[in-house]
Amino acid sequence: MLVYEKVREYIDKNGYKQKVIADKAGISPVTFNAIMNGKRTLYAEDLKAICIALDVSPELFIEIK
Repeated sequence: MLVYEKVREYIDKNGYKQKVIADKAGISPVTFNAIMNGKRTLYAEDLKAICIALDVSPELFIEIK
């Protein structure tokens, strides 16, 4: 599963609204939606902002072996 898919699954599973997370992360809702649908690259800076908005560690979405 790709990182953006893990993020989207986490958001959906926990009942968060994408617009709320986008606003907290400082990402426009249109851009956030494009990221969550795989139409735009999820950059490290975006992931950091999203993780801060969700109050989770990036390791939740990235497998480090």
